[in-house]
Amino acid sequence: MRRIHEPTSTDDPVGSARHTPAPVGMLGPDRNWHLGAGLMTLATAGAFTIWAFAYAGTHVNALLLVLALAFGLFMAFNIGGNDVANSFGTSVGAGTLTMKQALVVAAVFEVSGAVLAGGSVTETVRSGIVDLDQMQVDAPAFTYIMMSALLGAAVWLLLATRMGWPVSTTHAIIGGIVGAAVTTGLVTGTGGLAMVQWGEIGQIAISWVLSPVLGGVAAFLLFGAIKRRILAPAARAIALGSRGFDDGDDEDDADDPEQARHVPGYERLTELQQTAFAESAELDRSPGSPGAELVERAEQLTKKQRKAARNVERKAAYHALEKRVPPLAAGAAVVIASMLMFKGLKNVGLDITPWGGAVLLTMLAVAVWIGTRVFARALRTQTISQATFIMFSWLQVFTACAFAFSHGANDIANAVGPFAAVLDVLRTGTVSQEAAVPMAVLVAFGIALVSGLWFVGRKVIQTVGSGLTTMHPSSGFAAELAAAATVLLASVLGLPVSSTHILIGAVLGVGIVNRAANWKLMRPIFLAWIITLPAAAGIGAVAVLVMRAIF
Repeated sequence: MRRIHEPTSTDDPVGSARHTPAPVGMLGPDRNWHLGAGLMTLATAGAFTIWAFAYAGTHVNALLLVLALAFGLFMAFNIGGNDVANSFGTSVGAGTLTMKQALVVAAVFEVSGAVLAGGSVTETVRSGIVDLDQMQVDAPAFTYIMMSALLGAAVWLLLATRMGWPVSTTHAIIGGIVGAAVTTGLVTGTGGLAMVQWGEIGQIAISWVLSPVLGGVAAFLLFGAIKRRILAPAARAIALGSRGFDDGDDEDDADDPEQARHVPGYERLTELQQTAFAESAELDRSPGSPGAELVERAEQLTKKQRKAARNVERKAAYHALEKRVPPLAAGAAVVIASMLMFKGLKNVGLDITPWGGAVLLTMLAVAVWIGTRVFARALRTQTISQATFIMFSWLQVFTACAFAFSHGANDIANAVGPFAAVLDVLRTGTVSQEAAVPMAVLVAFGIALVSGLWFVGRKVIQTVGSGLTTMHPSSGFAAELAAAATVLLASVLGLPVSSTHILIGAVLGVGIVNRAANWKLMRPIFLAWIITLPAAAGIGAVAVLVMRAIF
């Protein structure tokens, strides 16, 4: 994690320029990271190609298999650049993880999620969106449809990623399949628009509104509570410091009779004035800012009043970390563990009864509660700002790792599903209802996810981490936890939602609490959500026509 006093370009422009390493050649200061990620990607693609030819057999059409490999890895690469980047945007934007640390976390947890829980079999026809049985599609036509769907979804994801728009990869692959299948049906005279399950398309349209609203409401309520009950005392303590904004300069912390109550006025500060500046190295003191208002109020008090009030607020801030954060952390652990048990680990074959699951979750909650309280007590040696930053940073690291594992276990299917179907057809010559997913496919596609995050994911990370609203560890943690809880609840209730849209809604919910949501940026993102399915369908339609002409 970044340290709280890490200098930024706004702290000392001259000093920052002086200490910024000069670019190294055309690849810049991250030359070694670029080369390492590039070599890892090339080595994976080469080894995977060799394995695929051995697995498919000597009778396979070499050009078709090479194209299938390219389209599949390209799709996984762009899922990493858009969907994985979306998941890590809050952590990087909050300063909890650097881009390089996010890459390492993704490499460990995305790949392990894909390998351990990515599934041993996958349905060849995704989501029941298109009735391919109605077409009586043969093996070659089925192969062209799935390959075109992969290409259509991947190209659209790359375009959206370059614009910094986080979109649903599930909707993209569905659009690709719809476009390729309907076009094939029209060309061959075996089907058309009647093959499309329009009720399923309607549910996708509902998710455009339902998902961000649910995520936004959950994050608004959760972060609002965190801000009022945990962050407000810390912010007030900093503002009441003996120099007006420094919480680490006690001259004398002896008890004072006036500590029995808050100084009038401070217990009536508005939410805006109690904003989460406790997570920064110092308050924002620019004219008109909440920090400036707090400092101005503090300056109106006598030294004795300010010191007495500050001691009260410092005690309240440490008390909040020790008493209110542990149950929050325990609840987060239960939500994340439940999501992993019921979604991420559903394909591992673990047979956990409801009673056994309840016992495991209870034990986990108790352990996290006790551990977090011990950790909070240890943070009393830190200043208020440092203690608050460190506490929520570690909580956010936990949620980021869990999200990465769950993402690798679930959303990698958007690339693995169609590719595994194509590989199975090329190997057997027939279309099966289910196709095996070899371990090599999960590993290769998991590495492609990480590569996409590093090479093309920065614009999406910027959009989610700072474009829609400013993120801090507490707000990032609240957004991630609210999104996880919403995804879990929607899964239980069977609601048509998108995890990507939910997380974006959660980020906006945080922005609404801070009165700093960037609605102007949200307009093109919402438009991108709407056109994802038709755009991927259009590209898939063109791709399938080209493939049928070539082969």
